Amino acid sequence: MRIVLLGAPGAGKGTQARMLSHTYAIPQISTGDMLRAAVKAGTRLGLEAKRYMDAGNLVPDAVMIGLIRERLAEPDADGGFLLDGFPRTEPQAEALDAMLGEIARELQLVIDVFVPEDDLVERLSGRRVCRDCGASFHVHFNPSSEEGRCSACGGELYQRADDAADTVRNRLRVYQEQTRPISARYDRAGLLRRVDGGRSMEAVQAELATLLDGLKVAR
Repeated sequence: MRIVLLGAPGAGKGTQARMLSHTYAIPQISTGDMLRAAVKAGTRLGLEAKRYMDAGNLVPDAVMIGLIRERLAEPDADGGFLLDGFPRTEPQAEALDAMLGEIARELQLVIDVFVPEDDLVERLSGRRVCRDCGASFHVHFNPSSEEGRCSACGGELYQRADDAADTVRNRLRVYQEQTRPISARYDRAGLLRRVDGGRSMEAVQAELATLLDGLKVAR
């Protein structure tokens, strides 16, 4: 399976991608996770990316394309992958087509998870993340059992800089301007399926599983 999962920040695509990765035994390739790991490690790439991420802007195409090219070359991606957070711009989409063309592969499915903007702002601005294990909570929808502390490991919970309300609004504006047009590209190619991400996590997961099961049958 070679799948792209689209959706605005806060649409829940990361959570769904992790579950699909486990269920279908294909690697989840999350550019957000890759970048945050680089930031935490203090690498040159991480420091460069942090300036853009903290402002709610996209990391430059050249950086993202290089990351994905390296990741897709790893052995576990030979049997398929689930791209979460890439492509986000037209040049990235073109680069992905070129990468797959080099290995005589094509995308099989692109899923666009849609959630209204006001709901996205509420989701993101209330998100809290554990500094130690990376577990994610929400002050309203999924609070930790101990305020300010992670239920899983007891680590400190914090709000990511890119989850502040003003930054969230900017992230969504950037998404609408630069990433939303990619949906039309994949729609024209007959690859796009739209999923209502405003429902419960279980309902969204069930619909995604139906789409992927259909893909397995089609193969």
